[in-house]
Amino acid sequence: MIIVMRAEATAAQRDGVREQVEASGGRSYAARDGNRTVLGCLGDTDALSEDNVEALPGVESVTRWRTPYRLASRELAPPGGRTVVRIGDGPAASVGGPALLVVAGPCSVEGPEMLLATARGVARAGAAALRGGAFKPRTSPYAFQGLGLDALRWLAEVRRVTGLPVVTEVLDPRQVELVAAHADVLQVGARSMQNFPLLAEVGRVRRPVLLKRAMSATVTELLLAAEYVLARGNPDVILCERGIRTFEPATRNTLDIAAIPVLRGETHLPVIVDPSHAGGRADLVAPLAYAAIAAGADGLLVEVHPRPETALSDGEQSLSLDGFTELMRGLAPFAAAAGRTLVPQPKALPEVHALKGRLGPTCVLEDAPAAEAV
Repeated sequence: MIIVMRAEATAAQRDGVREQVEASGGRSYAARDGNRTVLGCLGDTDALSEDNVEALPGVESVTRWRTPYRLASRELAPPGGRTVVRIGDGPAASVGGPALLVVAGPCSVEGPEMLLATARGVARAGAAALRGGAFKPRTSPYAFQGLGLDALRWLAEVRRVTGLPVVTEVLDPRQVELVAAHADVLQVGARSMQNFPLLAEVGRVRRPVLLKRAMSATVTELLLAAEYVLARGNPDVILCERGIRTFEPATRNTLDIAAIPVLRGETHLPVIVDPSHAGGRADLVAPLAYAAIAAGADGLLVEVHPRPETALSDGEQSLSLDGFTELMRGLAPFAAAAGRTLVPQPKALPEVHALKGRLGPTCVLEDAPAAEAV
């Protein structure tokens, strides 16, 4: 149930209501609605009578939840009505506020040199975070599965050099601590959206979670997946629309543009869009990206590779560095029309030579400032 306290309710009255909820086996979460406190009650609250709760001192009204998800609902929105998720340790990168976040990089990390080249290229064009897959879920067991720990180390080292926060996917609950030690944002891919042990584990760590919608999932199922993360204590969830599977074979998936305003109406969590997986072709990325921003998306997740024709995975939908630069130039007027700005990218360090061939546990960049080894 949702308990709205009166504006003049005292702290003691609010505490008394929360004690009553917890004594009945439930949990309560507080949010602000103007000058009033809203208490969201979770768990088994069947023993609580709405009439009895409404009679408690300081209570204005009591209603039942209108949705099966609780913490993700608009009723428990933070002050301002939207959750703003900060990305990394820098002051600039965040998503959910007035500035759009653009995350760009390769589908898979293929080596240190290509990763550094991509990071510098997307940073110059205006990206504020770097994506790159270390562990890759592939439909075929014979396809490239990623470079694992080596790729994580390269991502962390490139972050140190460029200042770009890192977004990478985690596939298994047993990998969460390892990935969290190297990345700023943990991505839960479309195939893992209902891997409930994984959702619970990423909810336990203090890293933002980028949650992709499964190709056949409803909006409600996506928000219930987010609820698993939120219920474990992690408030920093970013939802990602990446297209759903339909009867249409002209695109890899069908970008559900309508899901963007629907989600913004249903939840306080930020919503970004992956136009690369939606279209499946590089020439479709820009128009889908512009449409997403016009529909109200808080940011984009874009696949970029310095040589898409040689990419080990998803080269056909990856933009070249020049293509990404053109995308960012074209994005500016759409952002302005939507009343948004672009998140400024971190200031990159001076150019360095290539990363060393195959970095080990004490990887250090040539000519880079001294820092702790990864």
